[in-house]
Amino acid sequence: MSETVRRKLERDIASGVLRPGDSIDEKSLAARFEISRTPAREAIMQLAASGIVEIRPRHGAVVVSIGAEEAVAMMETLAMLEAEAAGLAAHRMPQDEKANMARIHQDSAESAASLDSLAYIKLNRQFHDTIYVGARNDYLRSLIIQTRKRMTFYHSSSLYQKSRIERSWDEHGKVVAAITAGEVEAARDAMRDHILSGGRVYADLVAALKQPERAAATT
Repeated sequence: MSETVRRKLERDIASGVLRPGDSIDEKSLAARFEISRTPAREAIMQLAASGIVEIRPRHGAVVVSIGAEEAVAMMETLAMLEAEAAGLAAHRMPQDEKANMARIHQDSAESAASLDSLAYIKLNRQFHDTIYVGARNDYLRSLIIQTRKRMTFYHSSSLYQKSRIERSWDEHGKVVAAITAGEVEAARDAMRDHILSGGRVYADLVAALKQPERAAATT
């Protein structure tokens, strides 16, 4: 039950239902999911362990806010990790998985063209996951997923910007071409450029959300 609650809270954070700075308490969770407070508490502790929420004295659990400097550092790290996954996938991914990756990319063309953010975010997640699997490195995959979880709200929010969806789809095409051709360095470069391109939007979102906090602190 705690695992089910954790997954639903992660989706709430990714979709913006729960935003950075929002509090989460076990009593409300227990009432919402009609469960005892023990699995609710366990779900909160699991989120805290993954860095998505933090436990504050006298305040309980709060969805983590990320500062602009930390956002840039995390994005740079993610770019390196994802680039390495793409390079390994270019070398190790079998043909049937390459075909599946290309199919997912083509399936996302319609949602990108129609600027359907919800559909594109879902396919974007599938696209990247095929590359993590294709890299055949479970430890690298776990590092990427862990990093993305901490960035989940901001990253998903960036794909609600129309111009970012269009660029993202074009960048995916370059990644697909390099991995399909088995070009390791080209795959690394294409993925690094893709992540850093989205990172600029991501850092702007983090900075924008921090503005109200700074304003409140000076009043």
